[in-house]
Amino acid sequence: MLAGMPTPVQNGAVRPVASAIMLVRHLASILILPFMVVVVVPLWLLSARLPGEGSWFDGSVLERVGTVAGGMLVVAGFALFAWCVMLFARVGRGTLAPWDPTRALVAVGPYRHIRNPMITGVATMLAGEALVFGSRTIAAWLALFLVINHLYFLLIEEPGLVRRFGESYEAYRAAVPRWLPRITRQSTVE
Repeated sequence: MLAGMPTPVQNGAVRPVASAIMLVRHLASILILPFMVVVVVPLWLLSARLPGEGSWFDGSVLERVGTVAGGMLVVAGFALFAWCVMLFARVGRGTLAPWDPTRALVAVGPYRHIRNPMITGVATMLAGEALVFGSRTIAAWLALFLVINHLYFLLIEEPGLVRRFGESYEAYRAAVPRWLPRITRQSTVE
């Protein structure tokens, strides 16, 4: 927590008001950011019936395979995303939102292998949705989402993390790749 702010834990008990505020902060950031990306925009794209949109599949066994594989990707992406949100709350003492960032550098769990696993989780959910619905439009939205995030991380997020965390972030950034884990043991931060 910031200097002078009360902590949510006193004498081993979590204060209910502080816990409720923390929960609201996390829910607001999730509803404004990933929920829009993974639920609202894809639903809008599917309902818009854009030209050229149609299923990749022809109603055959490929459609069932795409649905099952896509569903598995959605579940895996959500699990990764949820794990990252919990780490931001517990380790980082903040949220995923740029206006309410973590107060400590998170370099544990999936963050030991890639610097942006939360974005990977969201992208995995979008890829799953593209398969489930056989949607070229959601696949295009996924590609745009990845480009926007890559530029955001290069131009805004990473310079801000350097300012906030200094040498510890520089060492983390040197040791852990941005998007794809390394095959060797060097990809982890001890």
